[in-house]
Amino acid sequence: MQGQNRFTQTPRANWNWLWQAVSGIGLIVLVGLHMIAHHFVAPGGIRDFAGVIDYLRNPIIVVLEIAFLITVTAHALLGVRAVLFDLGLSSQAETNITRVLTVIGVLTVAYGLWLTWTITNAI
Repeated sequence: MQGQNRFTQTPRANWNWLWQAVSGIGLIVLVGLHMIAHHFVAPGGIRDFAGVIDYLRNPIIVVLEIAFLITVTAHALLGVRAVLFDLGLSSQAETNITRVLTVIGVLTVAYGLWLTWTITNAI
């Protein structure tokens, strides 16, 4: 492999770029809804803890916030993955990176779901 430029290798086809683009479009919509609900409609421009609890008692809002959590996590981790893959890593390194980022994503979403459940069930 000496003398071979690993950055000129033919890229392997995958659909991750499409998911990155779709999640980016989803983020534009979800961030807009989030900003309107939390900063433009809320008195004083921001909700206090009691306001957040009342806000999250609406099941539609919970679904939107969970969609926001999943979309932002997927978009961020797909972006990190793309940047790391642009370094021209080996197939094994790419597989390991994908696995690690998947675990990070699952843990992030699980924590966000737990936190949402905890807040919605607060007294």
